[in-house]
Amino acid sequence: MKKIILTGGGTAGHVTPNIALIPRLQSLGWEVEYIGSKHGIEQRLISELHIPFYGIASGKLRRYFDLQNFIDPFKIIKGVFDAYFLLRKIKPDIIFSKGGFVTVPVILGAWANGIPIIIHESDITPGLANKISIPFATKICVTFPETLKYIPQAVFTGLPIRTEILGGNAERGREFCGFKQELPILLVIGGSSGSEKINLAVRKILGQLITKFQVIHGCGKDNTDRNFDDLPNYKQVEYLGAELADVLAIADVIISRAGANSIFEFLALKKPHLLIPLSKAASRGDQILNAQSFQHLGYSSVLSEEDLTSESLWQAINQLYDRRQEYIEAMTGSEIGDIISRITQLIEQVVG
Repeated sequence: MKKIILTGGGTAGHVTPNIALIPRLQSLGWEVEYIGSKHGIEQRLISELHIPFYGIASGKLRRYFDLQNFIDPFKIIKGVFDAYFLLRKIKPDIIFSKGGFVTVPVILGAWANGIPIIIHESDITPGLANKISIPFATKICVTFPETLKYIPQAVFTGLPIRTEILGGNAERGREFCGFKQELPILLVIGGSSGSEKINLAVRKILGQLITKFQVIHGCGKDNTDRNFDDLPNYKQVEYLGAELADVLAIADVIISRAGANSIFEFLALKKPHLLIPLSKAASRGDQILNAQSFQHLGYSSVLSEEDLTSESLWQAINQLYDRRQEYIEAMTGSEIGDIISRITQLIEQVVG
């Protein structure tokens, strides 16, 4: 049986595309195993799937000053040796890496063992871990065609989406939220950890929003506000996990950050959405580029974080809802294709 090692971690965004590939890989006869950090989110997410998981030492690659910067290089070196000897024992046919700091030791260990490596980059410009890893890759997959300007040797594939996201149940979604069918439904999500700025702007206009919408608000861990618990047409939760697919099924319009996983899910589901990307002050600007790409294609409405106020948000939500059919038509015309097949075919071509 052919064996593949998936790797990626640090955030859910570096894990869920790997999870999307697993069912197809298994149906094609691949034995799937995973290497990640010992204490990262990837261990929990992969263990739930009963996939063999191996934890290695890893250090974070930072672009800013931190005392840990003096310690983490030694963790990375240890991680390289961990990965090298682990891969000699496992003997996979290929490595598929989704990015995140834990992948650098895995890729270096695989390269030293002569194992083919495929890297996938989610954003328009490559992250630091992928920048380091690209010279060791056999093939590079990218999510956006614009990325080919930065990595001309790459292959445009798009981003794999979990099939369960596409199969949400509207009845279960309404039951979870306690919503009726009289008013349209607005979903607000600020990423897996929530967004304080989005939360604040939404709460300032909740009185207006609940007259026009039923609002389901993913606030982030410890970010719910008990003062709004009894508000009609409003439900707040810390995090949407297993319920996300069902809630997406009932959402008429969505407010969200502009992470690649989220926006490709909205595209696949043809859900009109307003993107509020992380600012450059809080990120390397990748979400801004993601949002601009989708805005240019007519898929997304965009409001910059610098321009985010309760007034601008109210205006943007109303414009999005009024023009929702235009966005649906634009997304319906997209050529997203079968991304999972595209990537798994590439994996099989590399192995031969």
